[in-house]
Amino acid sequence: MNNGNAALGILLGSAIGATLGILFAPDKGVNTRRKLTEEATSAKDKVVSSATDLKEQLASSMVSGKETLDSQLESVVQNASYKAEDIITSLEQKLETLKAKNKKLQKTS
Repeated sequence: MNNGNAALGILLGSAIGATLGILFAPDKGVNTRRKLTEEATSAKDKVVSSATDLKEQLASSMVSGKETLDSQLESVVQNASYKAEDIITSLEQKLETLKAKNKKLQKTS
C-alpha cells in the first residue's frame, strides 16, 4: 500500500509542478490553456495507469496471501493428523498394557 501512496504523491507533485510551470511561463493564453489541457490529460492517464497497477498488485497480493493461508492451514491439519495418530498409538499401547494386567488379575483371582 505504501508503494501506491508514494506513486500517487509523485504523480500529484509532478502534475502540480508542471501546471505551475505552465502558468508562470510567459506565453499566450491559448497556448497556456492548451498546455494545461495536455498536462491534465497526461496526469489523468498516469493516475489511471497507477491505479490499475496498484489494483493488480493488490489482487496478486490477495491471491498470494490466500495461497499462503491455504498452505499453512494444510500444514496445521497435517500436523494435527500426525499428533492424533501418535496419541491413538500411545492409547492403544496403554490399553494393551491394561488388558495384560487385567488378565493377570483374573488368573490370580
